[in-house]
Amino acid sequence: MNMLPPRRRRLVLVGNGMAGIRTLEEILARAPDAFAITVFGAEPHGNYNRIMLSPVLAGEKRFDDIVTHDRDWYDKSGIELIAGEAVTVIDREAQVVTGAHGTMRPYDVLLLATGSTPVIIPVPGHDLPGVIGFRDIADVHTMLAARGNAVVIGGGLLGLEAANGLARNGLATTVLHLMPTLMERQLDPVSAGLLKADLGRRGITVLTEANTRAIRGTDRVEAVELADGTILPADLVVMAAGIRPSTALAKAAGLAVGRGVQVDDGMRSSDPAIFAVGECIEHRGAVYGLVAPLWDMAKVAADRIAGVAQSDYVPAVTGTRLKVTGIDMFSAGDFLGDESCDEIVFRDAARGVHKRLVVRDDRLIGAVLYGDARDAAWYFDLIRGGADIADQRDTLVFGPDVGGAEGGDGVERLPDTAEICGCNGVSKGRILAAIAEHGLTTVDAVRARTKASSSCGSCACQVEALLKHAVGDAFAAAPAVKPVCKCTALGHDAVRAAIRDRRLKSIPAVMRALGWASSDGCASCRPALNYYLLCAWPSEYRDDARSRFVNERMHANIQKDGTYSVVPRMWGGVTTAAELRAIADVVDKHAIPTVKVTGGQRIDLLGVRKEQLPAVWADLNAAGMVSGHAYGKALRTVKTCVGSEWCRFGTQDSTAMGIALERMTWGAWTPHKTKMAVSGCPRNCAEATIKDFGVIATEAGWDLHAGGNGGIKVRVTDLLAKVTTEAEVLEWAGAFMQLYREEAWYLERTAPWIERVGIESVRTRLADPAARAVLHARFLESQRYAQHDPWAERVAGAEAHEFRPLASVE
Repeated sequence: MNMLPPRRRRLVLVGNGMAGIRTLEEILARAPDAFAITVFGAEPHGNYNRIMLSPVLAGEKRFDDIVTHDRDWYDKSGIELIAGEAVTVIDREAQVVTGAHGTMRPYDVLLLATGSTPVIIPVPGHDLPGVIGFRDIADVHTMLAARGNAVVIGGGLLGLEAANGLARNGLATTVLHLMPTLMERQLDPVSAGLLKADLGRRGITVLTEANTRAIRGTDRVEAVELADGTILPADLVVMAAGIRPSTALAKAAGLAVGRGVQVDDGMRSSDPAIFAVGECIEHRGAVYGLVAPLWDMAKVAADRIAGVAQSDYVPAVTGTRLKVTGIDMFSAGDFLGDESCDEIVFRDAARGVHKRLVVRDDRLIGAVLYGDARDAAWYFDLIRGGADIADQRDTLVFGPDVGGAEGGDGVERLPDTAEICGCNGVSKGRILAAIAEHGLTTVDAVRARTKASSSCGSCACQVEALLKHAVGDAFAAAPAVKPVCKCTALGHDAVRAAIRDRRLKSIPAVMRALGWASSDGCASCRPALNYYLLCAWPSEYRDDARSRFVNERMHANIQKDGTYSVVPRMWGGVTTAAELRAIADVVDKHAIPTVKVTGGQRIDLLGVRKEQLPAVWADLNAAGMVSGHAYGKALRTVKTCVGSEWCRFGTQDSTAMGIALERMTWGAWTPHKTKMAVSGCPRNCAEATIKDFGVIATEAGWDLHAGGNGGIKVRVTDLLAKVTTEAEVLEWAGAFMQLYREEAWYLERTAPWIERVGIESVRTRLADPAARAVLHARFLESQRYAQHDPWAERVAGAEAHEFRPLASVE
């Protein structure tokens, strides 16, 4: 007698989103061969991580980066995917679903995961072209194609992420929020204020207590009108005022529907054959819009559908993070509390850090962390676990490692049930199990096995800390990349390469192309980008004075009393009687209070008022003197001794060599201040071995040194080369300067640069005659555009507004 295998039960999933596919993964883990599975999806894609739409909009990720299940996954899992066809009819009696194109599939078990739809506020004009929601990749494509002015209605989580992405794509972006503070469901007023300020620094205008009256336009949106009569120009309006469970299909099928598809504790609808999960459901009167509850729903539904357990869905405390690069924010639980609660508050205004912990009966019930959310997982576990914190109360606000341990180091003390990755619902225990089972030693390997930190990345430090704790010395750290600033995750090398390779020739172009978090940058990145562009395109880029520090804008060093110091250049530390007389005349004429000989063999005029600067410079120019760049990230001085011309120990003419070096290199902008010295013999009176580039005369020629500095952390130079002629010294110096200019990071002196790349690397590069000649030629070409006296330009009227005094108030 032939025994036929039992027929697999037919499982149909309506909705190809995160909740539904996660449920299928859980079912396949429990009963891999029990079901013949069909998935209907309205979008023409496999499943993707919708919570990562914001980074796609912001240019931080591509769509391919957020696809979690491509078509190959469906094929390998034996799942029929019907993409691009939404289900329009459920015949509960026949147990058949029908798609929009007429495709029909029978089911034994039906799983609804239809998600939610954006709330479109029914003001006049809400249906104009150019008014959209923010729920899927099609919305992102619409926003990426937009230009001009964007208005985002809604200052909650989704609205602010949309606004950040739009601003990073160059749109003038305004957020309208009905309530007095942003994200009032997740933030207290103080942290909401800090967030508003941070967004403002990114070029995003935020209007609170703003009520939209109408959206104006003829053929498409043109403006938004507020209740107070304000008219805001708009080429795009994004409605982000909330979401509503998508229930139309369930309602038409006669299922019990309230605010969402009503389900019991086992995620079963009013029809025993139909389950529902995700944002479309209503459970015990509650609906859900965050991802963490969806994972719990998926496990319960999988248990019930696979018939392996009778688990129940129990709502848990959820945490919230804002996916905006450079803004570190977390909130969970009851962060406002009531009269029965105590508040523990920490505020560091200078760092923009605010922590608010809410305690009731010696248990942490809520937390808001802004500006420093490294310990979010620890606080979240205390909230969810309800642990008694009486013994920790005095130090609770400082995190698990009082005393300043690295963020994430307390993660090993969390229980195995603690959730580490909220985006993907990955617990500590699951990560540790994967590390042990597969011998994982890198964060990338953990990410590939568990999906932890594969989405927003905010848990990466916790994952790394767990990995270090689990494998000890076997841990393989990823090379750390120091970002240019908080406006970008890109490091200096990546930014410089992009400027060269993509031929980016302005600060706005760099920020647009590389997805800067702030449309106007910040005080850290603007000077860096200005320098990198100046170095890459010396003949084409126009120096941006706005992007320079005050000393460089004023071409003089500001002093503690608000006056300035003026240092004229003295070639190789040599001066003349005529120059000294001119300096004395300037001091007398302008009543300059202090004259000081500097350590760099120059004369410093101290106490010059801002409005006096052009006149002082004019008089110095008349005597043939130019700016000494004592204020700049530039070639400062070339210090010399008297050498063989006067000294009985001198072996070479160090003074003439120093003058030649300074004549070649003056005016060159560099990553940081650069100092040189030439000593006429190994006694080294000019202290060449603590300079960025030093030359020491010998009987046979010249020893060339690099990478030294004095100051707080003294570093002695490394020997770079031994040469015999002045021409060789100049070529090596020019090539070294250009290599440093092109490859060091902004604000990196030659000493840390050489420590970072290694002196052997620099020696090898410069020892190649052809490579050295090319670098030297590039330096000389750049100097054609750099060697002009900024004092003379300002005497002639350039930047005159900088030197006008503020009007006095009497």
